[in-house]
Amino acid sequence: MSVIVTDTGFSPDSWTAGFDSETALELQPDGDPAALSNQLPGLKMIRIHFPSFADGRGFTLASRLRLAGYKGRLRAYGHVLADQYAMARRSGFDEVEISDDLATRQPQEQWLARANWQAHDYQARLRGTAAR
Repeated sequence: MSVIVTDTGFSPDSWTAGFDSETALELQPDGDPAALSNQLPGLKMIRIHFPSFADGRGFTLASRLRLAGYKGRLRAYGHVLADQYAMARRSGFDEVEISDDLATRQPQEQWLARANWQAHDYQARLRGTAAR
C-alpha cells in the first residue's frame, strides 16, 4: 500500500488508471522530456521514480517537464523524505507517493511542517520573509 502526500497531508491514492497507458506514464529519473514532447498534451499523470533519497535527478526531470509545458498531475514516488517535500513542490510535483512504512516513520506532521513550501525558499530567507 501507499500514501499520497499533498499540502493538506496524507490521503489514499485516488489514481486507478495505472501507469502504462496513453494517459499516464511512469518515468525513471534519467528520462528525457524531449522524447515525450508529442505525448505531453494527452497525459493526465506522470509518476517519476526516486530510487534513492540522495538521487535528485527526479527534481530536475520534473522541472524540465513543467518547462516543456506539461500541465497534468506530476507525482514523485519511491525514496522521497519529508525534508525533500518543499523541493519536490518547488520543482513541479503536485504530490508525493510514499510507502506505509515511511508514513509510519515520518508521520503526517513532519510532511505538513514543509507544506508551506513557497515560504521556505532561499530568496524568501534572503528577504527575511521566510516562515519560521
